[in-house]
Amino acid sequence: MGSVSWLSVALLACAVLAVVGAEWPRLRERLGLEGRQKRQRARRKSQWKVVRGESEDVDAEDFAASVERDLEQLPTLDESDKY
Repeated sequence: MGSVSWLSVALLACAVLAVVGAEWPRLRERLGLEGRQKRQRARRKSQWKVVRGESEDVDAEDFAASVERDLEQLPTLDESDKY
């Protein structure tokens, strides 16, 4: 085999650096600390289960009533208070 010139090696190294530089945000997201935390959180969330009550209609009515009570207790502005 023939020898490879130093210019070819330098151009290859520059091309590799350009690709790594362009892909760095994606690589950091996948391989860095943030990526590891996202994967761990996804693993934990995959084990969660939805717990539903027996009477969801009653819960929805209770929730609607509590929202209406809260809205009635909010302070309101009169037209004269705006200016």
